[in-house]
Amino acid sequence: MRIRVNDTVVVLSGDDKGKRGKVLSVDRAAGKVTVQGVNLVYKHLRKSQQSPQGGRLSREMPIAACKVALVDPATNEPTRLGVRVNENGDKVLYAKASGETIRVLVKRKSS
Repeated sequence: MRIRVNDTVVVLSGDDKGKRGKVLSVDRAAGKVTVQGVNLVYKHLRKSQQSPQGGRLSREMPIAACKVALVDPATNEPTRLGVRVNENGDKVLYAKASGETIRVLVKRKSS
C-alpha cells in the first residue's frame, strides 16, 4: 500500500464517491484507511463527567484502501501509482497519469 498519512485522496466508490480528504490513519494489516470527512458515523455518548452533555458525535470510520486513489499533484485528478528508479538511483513513487514524482521511497546510498 503506497498511501500514507497526510496524503490527499479521492473516494472511488460507495456512498462518499467523489469526496476528497486527507488521510488521518492507515491500517496496513487490515488494508484500511481513515479519511477526513469520509464514512461518517454517529457515536452515541452517555452523560458522564468527561462529557456532561452527552449526545451524538460524528466520527470517521476506516474504509478499504482499494476504494481510494491518490490525487495527482500535477493534474489534481485521481491517478494510479507506480515505482521507478530515477537517474540518481533513488526509488521514487510517481503518478502514472502525468509521470510526475510524488515522493522518494528509498534514497540511494552514497559510496
